[in-house]
Amino acid sequence: MRVDLGNALASEATPGVPRAALDRLDGRVTRAHERIERGRREGALGYAALDLPHRTDPTAIEEAVAPLAGAAHVLVVGIGGSALGAATVASALGDGSIHTLDNVDPAHTARLLDSLPLADTVLTVVSRSGTTAETLANFLVVREAMAAEGLDWTERTLVVTGESGPLRELAGEHALPALDVPAEVPGRFGALSTVGLVPAAIRGHDIGRVLDGGRRVAEGLSGSLYETPAYAYGAACYALDARGASVNAMMPYAEALEPFAEWFAQLWAESLGKEGLGQTPARALGATDQHSQLQLYRAGPRDKLVTLVRPRERSELPIPAPDHSGTGERAGNASATGEDAPATGEGALASLRGTDLGTLLDAEFQATEASLAAADRPSVRIEVDRLDASGIGELCYGLEAACVLAGELYGVETFTQPAVEWGKCAARGLLGGGDGENGTTSEARAVGERTELVVE
Repeated sequence: MRVDLGNALASEATPGVPRAALDRLDGRVTRAHERIERGRREGALGYAALDLPHRTDPTAIEEAVAPLAGAAHVLVVGIGGSALGAATVASALGDGSIHTLDNVDPAHTARLLDSLPLADTVLTVVSRSGTTAETLANFLVVREAMAAEGLDWTERTLVVTGESGPLRELAGEHALPALDVPAEVPGRFGALSTVGLVPAAIRGHDIGRVLDGGRRVAEGLSGSLYETPAYAYGAACYALDARGASVNAMMPYAEALEPFAEWFAQLWAESLGKEGLGQTPARALGATDQHSQLQLYRAGPRDKLVTLVRPRERSELPIPAPDHSGTGERAGNASATGEDAPATGEGALASLRGTDLGTLLDAEFQATEASLAAADRPSVRIEVDRLDASGIGELCYGLEAACVLAGELYGVETFTQPAVEWGKCAARGLLGGGDGENGTTSEARAVGERTELVVE
């Protein structure tokens, strides 16, 4: 992984980070790295995630999924970190046959189940506690849909869960294959574990190479932001936030990285958003959002950092010359005579002659970067050699390490999510599963106390 901070320096952008400030911050990065390494050695909560490339056993995963291997489709039922990591890995590997149910929107769930050939689909259910309401609800809906088609759900279901809990008990009752969620690793940090790799393993991808990519970044961690790309990114985000860039727009230039931007949003928001601190992640996609969000990033409030991500190598898809369609004679003749082609019609099409979509996308990447720089807006460039199993392993691990480093600099509890737990308690109480008055939790009772100002 390669990180370029040049366009985030104070000499290039406002807000920006003076080079001298980065030099001073490097001493704090050294001390933070020492704390991180101590946490890794001790297997402490959260820090254990940075050892996953070494701890995760791809052979054990492949053996566990063997009864389901080769399925035409995999349906992942989970939510948040229990689904986003798997979706990120699957998309980067170009596998459109791995699907996720990570919301309880009834219309979406019904459409997805209607679109899948359930007889050729296997199910992975992911929940550390085994009590996540959304996950269990969708699991029951999928089970019912399979039964309605005369399918035995027990023959096509694998569970990823904690050492105890309802899903673990269910796996024992029905002899379902089951894998452990790694101990001391919050779900959003679990992309390089059973949580993120099981669906890809079922589909036959080389998950060992994903771990190789993460391991390569892990082995390069050092006590200086100038030697560690992941730390350079985490430190720069922290320093820019302190100077007013409170929004971080993650903008990958690869369609297959769109789920990666969603995964990053959870990682960044849930880990760092505490005690009034933390950058707000935004999601964008290049080049699509050059035609929508870039206007705001370039000319709106100066409160944004744009993170541009791309693979340095791409596949090519040539753009045909317009005369291949049989209608390009005018453009072809104009070119042959040395005359300028007209700016509209076939002339506009002819301007793309001899290039390909990958080259065009890279040109769009560079244009966005230059556009932001020309407007004195900060951006950071993140690159991997190519978008493949190893490349997505590098990106996931690198951004996790950046997040942990940023958490150390902010001084927050990176690996907890108390605000999320509050909402879970409220939802359980509204469903009658709490311990408060009339079967509700105190959080659920607060729902009824909200102020209304209704306009109809």
